[in-house]
Amino acid sequence: MHSGQVKNTNTLKAIYMLSLFFSALFILSCKDKAAVQEIGFKAPEQGATFNLGDDVPVTLDIPAGSTVSSAKYLLDGKEVAAKSNGDAVSISTKGLSLGYKLITAIVDDGSKKDTLTINIVLKSAVTPALYTYKIINTLPHDTSAYTQGLEYHNGRFLESTGEKGFSTLRWVEVNSGKVLEKVKLADDYFGEGSTLVDDKVVMLTWQNNMGLIYDAKTFKQLQTFPYQSSREGWGLCFDGNRILKSDGTNKIWFLNKDTYKEEGSIDVFDNAGAVDQLNELEYIDGKLYANVYQQNYIVVIDPATGVVERKIDFTGLLAPDYYKDEDARGNNVLNGIAWDKAGKRLFVTGKKWPHLFQVEVMPKK
Repeated sequence: MHSGQVKNTNTLKAIYMLSLFFSALFILSCKDKAAVQEIGFKAPEQGATFNLGDDVPVTLDIPAGSTVSSAKYLLDGKEVAAKSNGDAVSISTKGLSLGYKLITAIVDDGSKKDTLTINIVLKSAVTPALYTYKIINTLPHDTSAYTQGLEYHNGRFLESTGEKGFSTLRWVEVNSGKVLEKVKLADDYFGEGSTLVDDKVVMLTWQNNMGLIYDAKTFKQLQTFPYQSSREGWGLCFDGNRILKSDGTNKIWFLNKDTYKEEGSIDVFDNAGAVDQLNELEYIDGKLYANVYQQNYIVVIDPATGVVERKIDFTGLLAPDYYKDEDARGNNVLNGIAWDKAGKRLFVTGKKWPHLFQVEVMPKK
């Protein structure tokens, strides 16, 4: 015997059938939406590599039944091509810098616009010319100076040194190696590269994410500035308009000489790929010279493109047995490039080296 309200089974069946019907409609609707194909890139492939100067073919993947009424193409945000249909285009890379580039296509199918993006990598096809050196003069160098930055100005060297607790900024007499003026950094700073900009010296710290500004005459600290996108502080130089900064990668950053803000960058490649661990920098006759950390060579870079044009091999500049243990040899490496623009003299040294060398470079035979 049942008590209470009796269930109406016919009504329940109707509700159940309606639920199945709407569920089926929902599934079919989802399948139809999933089946709709979007316009994309057929070429190039994501991350495809091209040599600087190559033309990059760009082709849209347009699904059957779809149309394209217009397509606009941009490279790193700058318009480079436009079409009134979905036909392929070719993008020139002449005059660009190396590294990652973003290709954007803004596609209109007549009813809506879609924005497509894909990355490519521009590499160097230039095999660097190999150079060697001849010693012109050997000068004394302070063996306590863990050289991070070196420049020549009016008969003196501007040198910055590293290591926590020992980092300094100094003016040094060329012929004697005598320290004429020196300021010690706070013990928690690991000093890095430096450069003279007008009447100020700009100096980097390694991992403190901070640059230091000094009065060039008195070495009084005037201010600090933070890094932005650059990873660390390694090397610095000044080309007369912009400050160039390395951060231990293959990237060179361009800083505003007055605000110290990062306003652009280039990626450095040779024909084998990215040249990482760029360190001390010097700007010489329109080219950028850079030490490669823990290597016995200096690379000469086109600062407009990032292409390594030359490699100068300084193997043997310091006697290989000068440092007796592996740790000292691994740390006290070639680092320091200074250019006497008026006298056309090139100087190089290394971290805690006993000598600073005036050298002449020449093609390797």
